[in-house]
Amino acid sequence: MPRNDRRGGNIGNGGGITAMTDSNWQTVGSTYLFKSPYFDLRQDQVTLPDGDQITYSMIEHPGYAMVVPLGADGRVVMEHIYRHPLRRTLLECPSGGLDGDSPDVAARRELEEETGYRATHLTGLGRYAGSSGISNEYFHLFLATSLSPDGQLCHETTEQIEIELIPLCRLRQMVITGKIEDGPSALAILLAWAATRT
Repeated sequence: MPRNDRRGGNIGNGGGITAMTDSNWQTVGSTYLFKSPYFDLRQDQVTLPDGDQITYSMIEHPGYAMVVPLGADGRVVMEHIYRHPLRRTLLECPSGGLDGDSPDVAARRELEEETGYRATHLTGLGRYAGSSGISNEYFHLFLATSLSPDGQLCHETTEQIEIELIPLCRLRQMVITGKIEDGPSALAILLAWAATRT
């Protein structure tokens, strides 16, 4: 018997995913419960295809860019950054909001402001939905190469960051063993590893 994946697509006996058309959900009204410079909380009144009516709450977010800054020696510029929602410091790739810029411009800006490094070459690694059940946020991943440490640091007051250079091969192993807890950073590292092997 086919089973359903978490997004509702059918997974057949052969392991392939059957294509599913976009659902005909109709938004009949929206209310903003909260707005901030960083994200908005919106509540939609929605009519489902079967006629049922529901209230759906979601976060509107403009998205962000994340960079894997890979040096000529094979080491990646990583950040130990405090994350207040988790009450802990995580190891992450440099990242930051788009702030109205294109993803590549935001990637270069955040790399320089958070680490003091600049990159001559920037290669896109993809665009991904961060938490599609509760938010419209997308994040954009890049591989940065030809680095130079002559940029201008500009940390925000909430950015408590310490820099560490770690070999990409070690970071890949850390992802596989669950030592990189930040999901987007883990994905970015694996994609960067794959990109450097082609």
